[in-house]
Amino acid sequence: MKRWSELFNLPETNFHFCGDEYIYAEISREMRVESNFKALAVTEELRKRNIPGIIDIVSSNASYLVRYNPEVISARDLADYVKEIDFTKSDPAGLDLSVRIVEIPIWYDDPVTKEYSRRFRNRHQEPDLSNFDYVMKVNGFTDKQAFIEKHSSLPYLITMVGFLPGTAWHFPLGAKPSDIIQAPKYKSPRTDTPERSVGIGGAFNVVYPVQGTGSYQLIGMSAVPVVDLSGRLLDLTDTAFLARPGDIWKYRPVEESEYTAIQARVSSGDYRYKMKVIDLSPIEYIAKGKEYIEELMGDF
Repeated sequence: MKRWSELFNLPETNFHFCGDEYIYAEISREMRVESNFKALAVTEELRKRNIPGIIDIVSSNASYLVRYNPEVISARDLADYVKEIDFTKSDPAGLDLSVRIVEIPIWYDDPVTKEYSRRFRNRHQEPDLSNFDYVMKVNGFTDKQAFIEKHSSLPYLITMVGFLPGTAWHFPLGAKPSDIIQAPKYKSPRTDTPERSVGIGGAFNVVYPVQGTGSYQLIGMSAVPVVDLSGRLLDLTDTAFLARPGDIWKYRPVEESEYTAIQARVSSGDYRYKMKVIDLSPIEYIAKGKEYIEELMGDF
């Protein structure tokens, strides 16, 4: 049986000073789930320590960024703090995370994203196909239901939040690289994208939080918002944003009737997100992969 060090082997983090206020830490150049686990663990520990002078802490796919006030703490002193924490989090035993699983009901191949496919077809690789049909094609699917079942069967780890406020990049967990649904972005970005649309770019998925520009392939509409500025929804009273780095999102396919019913509950403020808090062990994930994720999900 392999040792943990063989299963979980992270390169040494590279640190860079950026301007007068930032320290950038690159864990790995390529997207690796292990690197994201470490970025999440390091940034969580930095927040807990409440080091004077730190203004902001942001984790990314395989890196993290710390903004500081140089009049309160020097770059060198802060770098020593960050490097010490980073070193301790290189031990996989110190990477356990408390995260949420959140259900996202999605209406696949809906008329709204079909219309956007038509409107912006001159910017697309295959103008005669809807985005949904294009993603099916490039991933070798000929049956719509088989595609929906495959896409919705995987849980997705939120590896980064950014771009438009509330945008969460999420990456499939427990899947072999050959089983991951992927798609290239538009040749030229759309000037408009509907709020709550679900897109795929590369191996990453997003739910667009607000209407705006975008270049990911649109495959459906989320029935629920990922940003609520109205304050109506009980689960989004502490923060207007649903997404948290490290959370796991699980898509559930719905038809038009249920989509409409959920929308009505959202509008009235009665909707509650289906959530479950779990302890995620990167060691067990690396060792057991899909089997471990299925254990965590249970009957969710």
